[in-house]
Amino acid sequence: MYSKQEASLIRKNFWTSFGQYMKPLPGAEGETVNWLNYKTGIKNIFFRMDADNKHAQIAIELAHPDPLRREHYYQRFEQLKSMLKEITGEEWYWEKDKADEQGKFYSSIGIQLKDVNIFDTNDWPAIISFLKPHIIALDKFWSLVKDGFH
Repeated sequence: MYSKQEASLIRKNFWTSFGQYMKPLPGAEGETVNWLNYKTGIKNIFFRMDADNKHAQIAIELAHPDPLRREHYYQRFEQLKSMLKEITGEEWYWEKDKADEQGKFYSSIGIQLKDVNIFDTNDWPAIISFLKPHIIALDKFWSLVKDGFH
């Protein structure tokens, strides 16, 4: 078991390593991308990457505070579901109207890699090998569809 400080340092080291690994890779449109803090250009639509002691995941998070707007975004993504699957090569999970720890609602579309542990450096290559192609594919998908979300 790690102290909070040790766990925080391990997470920081992983994400720093991942960011450095991804930094030279251009986005789908040839631009420089901050892969760790991906800017969708649409308020309240986020691409989130996370890893803990059980899994790694990447997700599209729809966090608009207006439930009708959030529903609209979710429905728009549902219309693009087959395109997302075609570009990423995998079926993603779809969760509508989840509540976070503060009680704020959001919807999530994502994919997970189970049985990996960010605190085990031996799992880092597997986590990176999972996150890298998925964030690149998500960037490609977004470059094709983002204009439909303004």
